[in-house]
Amino acid sequence: MKILLVRVSSLGDVLHNMPMVADIHRHFPDAQIDWVVEEGYVSLVRLNPGVRRIIPWALRRWRKSLLKAATRAEMKDFFRKLRAEQYDYVFDTQGLLKTGIIMGAARGHNKVGMANGSEGSGYEGISRIFHTKSIPTDPRTHAVQRGRIVAARALGYSPDEPADFGLPAPSASDARPAWMPAEDYAVFFHGTARAAKKWPSENWIAVGRALAPKPVLLAWGSAAEKADAEALAAELPNATVLPRLSMDEATQLARHAGLVIGVDTGLTHIAAAFVRPTIELYCDSPKWKTEGNWSPNIINLGDQGSPPTVEEVLDAVRRLS
Repeated sequence: MKILLVRVSSLGDVLHNMPMVADIHRHFPDAQIDWVVEEGYVSLVRLNPGVRRIIPWALRRWRKSLLKAATRAEMKDFFRKLRAEQYDYVFDTQGLLKTGIIMGAARGHNKVGMANGSEGSGYEGISRIFHTKSIPTDPRTHAVQRGRIVAARALGYSPDEPADFGLPAPSASDARPAWMPAEDYAVFFHGTARAAKKWPSENWIAVGRALAPKPVLLAWGSAAEKADAEALAAELPNATVLPRLSMDEATQLARHAGLVIGVDTGLTHIAAAFVRPTIELYCDSPKWKTEGNWSPNIINLGDQGSPPTVEEVLDAVRRLS
């Protein structure tokens, strides 16, 4: 059986789609699974050995130069690769017009998507015009479970096992880049695009000081986040501001960490997917939607409008230690 998954973005959403792969292979071991994903997340999907072929989608880059011949040639090549296979099932678990168009262009007998979105999602009902079957889910279904339910109901099984992201565990023999300490380290994923989701700087400083002398690595993805990291490092002698990391490097940072503390963001969820000791901090987003609930190595604190305290975080550190 040949299956195509369409989930192009964003980082956390692509990650949360991965347990579909393990579920399908658990019930159909010989299934061949391909995936259409935004080119920036190809390296993440490539870590999952259950995915046979990845078809990169580059709309974020293409829309900046739609009139250029090179861009049109790339888009033509994408649709050629998309239509190279005849699929038994095509799943769109993003529910947008753009992902519906990808589904519509793919060659497949059964095209299955979501009948509705979850609370606060960007679901676009027009995407259903590309479906042969639309699967309803509860509006408060966890982000990981949505895709699992869609595939399970279409293929005739129940997604009862704990979520398996198919990601390789770290090994002592893995080569580490120069910026990564050889010893055990903690990571603070403190940055997020939405200010309301941040945790106060003084709280990060208090936790960082309590972790000393354990090295604390500070990641960032924008100039503003870099400035925040530098301000934290100025107060923490055991902290290091990392260089700008690629998607693959950021993934490896999470994969090898001895402890991850982070706000509700994709990189925090990657650490949880690797089942690293992870403390997820919810300050202004609903915990039910993305909390890591598949391992005792993950502790979720706070909730929308109710940020966790320093004491709660330090207690979680002790529990994970």
